[in-house]
Amino acid sequence: MHETAQKLNEQIREANPYFYELLSDLGKELYYPKGILTQSAEAKQKASRFNATIGIAIEDGHPMYLSVIQENLSRFDPADLYDYAPPAGKVELRKLWKEKMLQENPSLQGKEISLPIVTNALTHGLSIAADLFMNSGDPLILPDKLWGNYNMIFGTRRGARTVTYPFYTEDGGLNISGMKEALLTQKAHGKAILLLNFPNNPTGYTPTEEEATALVEAIREVAEEGLNLVVITDDAYFGLFYGDSITESLFGRLANLHPRVLPVKVDGATKEEFVWGFRVGFITFTSEYPEVLSALESKTMGIIRGTISNVAHPSQTFVLDALKSPDFWDQKQEKFEIMKKRALKVKEILKVERYQEVWKDYAFNSGYFMCLKLKRVSAEPLRQHLLEKYEVGVIALGQTDIRVAFSCVEEDQLEELFERIYQGAKDLEVAE
Repeated sequence: MHETAQKLNEQIREANPYFYELLSDLGKELYYPKGILTQSAEAKQKASRFNATIGIAIEDGHPMYLSVIQENLSRFDPADLYDYAPPAGKVELRKLWKEKMLQENPSLQGKEISLPIVTNALTHGLSIAADLFMNSGDPLILPDKLWGNYNMIFGTRRGARTVTYPFYTEDGGLNISGMKEALLTQKAHGKAILLLNFPNNPTGYTPTEEEATALVEAIREVAEEGLNLVVITDDAYFGLFYGDSITESLFGRLANLHPRVLPVKVDGATKEEFVWGFRVGFITFTSEYPEVLSALESKTMGIIRGTISNVAHPSQTFVLDALKSPDFWDQKQEKFEIMKKRALKVKEILKVERYQEVWKDYAFNSGYFMCLKLKRVSAEPLRQHLLEKYEVGVIALGQTDIRVAFSCVEEDQLEELFERIYQGAKDLEVAE
């Protein structure tokens, strides 16, 4: 094991031995090497005459560029587009994202959090968390309503042993007792990774205030039983809250909850700022021990350096420019109102009595999606039938569920969408 990795591990172990035990074998090996990038960073500060360290081309004191590209980006400084971004991301962007996080999550006030590290969107952030903390055979606790890519990120890549529990109770609320029971089954293993995704994909559900309080208390109680926990909050759809839910991430409530609980927040501009193709996300840690935050940041930079080197510079520049704009919050609110109107319109449509014969709609109050539980037909045959006859695309989940993304359908077209889904289901009923 590299000497630097050993020092980082000792730094974590001395501050909190439980957090050291949560690291995967790979996580213990990771460190940020003092190689070319470190030397280049030093040269940027001190080599005022000639900086011959980094592998880019310079012309007239600026990064070299092609005019056919720059002419479309002329209002940006070439240095903010063509140069390599730092492995942890543009510092100003990281600081602004942290300010935004603190503003939108009051429960984070007064708690120690790391400066968010820029990732290649949320999938990359989740894979970093998997590399840091997941060994083959370690349990990953998930609800049965989940984003399918978790299986690839944690299961296929890192060998997670997935343990699921029913997302909803029988009366349609959040199944907190099921989550707690699933966690407690792993006591003998000594460690578990719990993944919380709110607003949830695929259901579009976020806990109510009462449920959020109970959920956090359940996690604390599990830690009291002696189980070490990494709790990852996948906040991909953060901010899109339309009803009776909490309006902040659980990350803040989990911070400093218990010495055995290490919260990790994964979020990004991808969905929040409607820039899906920019691939700008963030991973943030919280701990009352600054030395833990420092060590985890160094290990995360090591992963980034050893995989993608750094996140695309232009995307970071564009997001940073947007965050600094005086029009940012007004424009974001305008898009939120459009999304909220679509969600409320869906709720209104689902009250149509005849639809209840065909499906049951799962509770939803946030995000991009909602789910229908089919009563008489199977999800995959309906999905194919809707494509072939009605030119409608939905996502089939298991035997009974279909996911509908109201985010990508105009408000005045939603009635037609659900009518076509209904008609498609009735077609299959007759055929059977």
